[in-house]
Amino acid sequence: MAELRRRKLRVDKPFALMVYDVDTAAQFCQINDAERALLTSRERPIVLLQKRPDCPIAPSCAPGQNHLGIMLPYTPLHYLLLEPADGFPAALVMTSGNLSEEPIVTDNDEARERLSPLCDGLLLHNRPIETRCDDSVARVLPFALSPPLPTSYPLRRARGYAPAALKLPWDAPATLAGGAELKNTFCLTNGRYAFLSHHIGDLENYETLQSFEQGIDHLQRLFRVKPELFAYDLHPNYLATRYILERAEAEGLTAVGVQHHHAHIAACMAEQGLSGDRPVIGLSFDGTGYGADEAIWGGEVLVADYRGYERPYHLDYFRLPGGDKAAREPWRVALSLLHEAGIAWDEDLPPVQYLVNSEQYSVNSEPVTVHASRLMPHASRLTAVKTQLETGLNTPLTSSMGRLFDGIAALVGIRQTVNYEAQAAMLLEAMVDKGEDGRYPFHLDEERGVIDWREMVTAVVTDLRANLSSERIAARFHNGLAHMALEVSRRGRQQYGLHEVALSGGVWQNVTLLERTAVLLAGDQFTLYLHRKLPANDGGLALGQAVVAINSSQ
Repeated sequence: MAELRRRKLRVDKPFALMVYDVDTAAQFCQINDAERALLTSRERPIVLLQKRPDCPIAPSCAPGQNHLGIMLPYTPLHYLLLEPADGFPAALVMTSGNLSEEPIVTDNDEARERLSPLCDGLLLHNRPIETRCDDSVARVLPFALSPPLPTSYPLRRARGYAPAALKLPWDAPATLAGGAELKNTFCLTNGRYAFLSHHIGDLENYETLQSFEQGIDHLQRLFRVKPELFAYDLHPNYLATRYILERAEAEGLTAVGVQHHHAHIAACMAEQGLSGDRPVIGLSFDGTGYGADEAIWGGEVLVADYRGYERPYHLDYFRLPGGDKAAREPWRVALSLLHEAGIAWDEDLPPVQYLVNSEQYSVNSEPVTVHASRLMPHASRLTAVKTQLETGLNTPLTSSMGRLFDGIAALVGIRQTVNYEAQAAMLLEAMVDKGEDGRYPFHLDEERGVIDWREMVTAVVTDLRANLSSERIAARFHNGLAHMALEVSRRGRQQYGLHEVALSGGVWQNVTLLERTAVLLAGDQFTLYLHRKLPANDGGLALGQAVVAINSSQ
């Protein structure tokens, strides 16, 4: 496993496994009837399953996680590779033919050139691959509500599902929505149907942008759609945004900018078939989205329909020292939270300890030992970050719920640097003590319209210094967020007379938070809308962009 990770440049991100049948999967994971049905469905997604206590799979397959991604064969070749026989493994790691963060290789000659550092051998075929398509990923929700909701919950929509049509609540002009930067998908609409593309990936290099453009050309030909309207994310530097704006200008057509979190809520509404005649309370919690005030949003309470939104509450802003670096180095977020909460950076706190151990540093999120003379002394590094926070130099404001998770994970000592998106948050969720019912406070400041988290941070530090376990601290954090979600929804009901709540954004792929929030909302007589066909993260965003643009242009 270590050699595969070294060659693929994939440090900690979990790998998926393929097994011959459900009985084999049951040797490694706990499987209920709904999970069995999802595993054996014709779409054959990767299904996240709870590991058995005696699971023999190497922990390095999914470091720090209590779930494994398992899938069953979906081609004859897979069955030949996995047919049970003495001396052969019962499970194989299945990963795409690419180096980490690069597009999947589809051409034999390209495979010989680009994959030679990764593979000892190649099995080639004379059938060309038309479209790069990852495996879909889903899980079964571990809770039930009344009225009952479908239990499957998509995490990545690709092979087996895309580009199956989604029915819109009204006729729409032919529209192309470009989606976001991370976990990109795009959306084409035609008449009463929307076609969301397969998972493209993170648009952070030229090769992935080419894959994005090729995918658009392919679906336009496949569905014979010529766009009459365009939609894009407001972030001016997203490659998808630039593509849409350049194309709209070249074709002389209208392009509508759609705020990121509004698009999340609109996507959930459209997936549920809502007409938009009545707004919903939208809890749009994610990592990064360009706000209308040019801050980085991500912890948003919206009252939204397809035409617009109000923002009665949001997570109170905090600063990100180092800007984008803070997403890869959560210790920066932790120090910012402590600074804002008025808590001294004492050396008993894990992120401060991390900096004090100055002979260990990180390059591309991998720890390496370097000579102390080549490092900025830890006192100077702390001073530099404190100066940034006090002056605002390269410290953009954010209301991001995803970054709040990162900061708490670093504060507790779970992870100070990450090498894939949401790693710290996933590890924080994985360690939640399921029996803990305590919760940390979040204060709703109605006058300022913010959710104040400072008292929560103070409580975390108090528990940390009292040697409360990380598992209980993680649980209290999740419980506090769930009760906060209930309270802002109650405020929305009082102020706007609404009882419908839509949950969208990547943070809602945290099933522990989702379950605790959903149970509280359903118990308080709210009508709850969750994603069922599209991922809650940016993989479903393009649908929301499309329906907002369509309604805004009418």
